[in-house]
Amino acid sequence: MFTELKSIIERSSATLLADFAGAAALVLILLVSLHLPSLT
Repeated sequence: MFTELKSIIERSSATLLADFAGAAALVLILLVSLHLPSLT
């Protein structure tokens, strides 16, 4: 089972990195939008 998970992660490492970057961008957008009212 662990070898299967390891091979899946190795095969989809580029996709996982892109997904992580997208999730980080969404969190950043959320944090910025939540702080916008306090800037005015």
